[in-house]
Amino acid sequence: MRKVLAAEFFNRDTKIVAEELLGKFLVRKMNGKELAAMVTETEVYDGPHDLASHASRGRTPRTQVMFGHPGNFYVYLCYGVHEMLNVVTREKEYPGAVLIRKAILDTGVPLGGPGKLTKSLNINRALNDKLAGKASGLWFEDRGINIPASRIQKLPRIGVAYAGPIWSVKKLRFALT
Repeated sequence: MRKVLAAEFFNRDTKIVAEELLGKFLVRKMNGKELAAMVTETEVYDGPHDLASHASRGRTPRTQVMFGHPGNFYVYLCYGVHEMLNVVTREKEYPGAVLIRKAILDTGVPLGGPGKLTKSLNINRALNDKLAGKASGLWFEDRGINIPASRIQKLPRIGVAYAGPIWSVKKLRFALT
């Protein structure tokens, strides 16, 4: 069973989307071939009140996509080196997004870290504000893998100390054990 996730999947609470993306496949079509990687780790960035979110600074040319349509990609450059892949969640005008941190290629090769993941799948800012779907060449699929709650760890996000003592320790990172 291979079902492409539609925009409706992403038009929900950001935490639910982040957890339910675990076990789904990120599929990239390049040069007529498809590469698929099972998502194994995600992070939540949820709204203007989340001090770790780019949206906490308001709507800017960079963050505009976060206020847009659920299911669109938010791809940005981190530290001038790594492209980071996020998918927009919730209703339009509410800036929520899920960062895809880690995945495992269907060949068994781990794509550890969001920068390595995007580099391996040739994901860059050309995909920013594109809808996750076959037309963009990058999409998510449900392949019928059911992840029990007991296999999901809830952890603090990585690299968000700047968000202060409350937001930096919230358990908004989800990882398969």
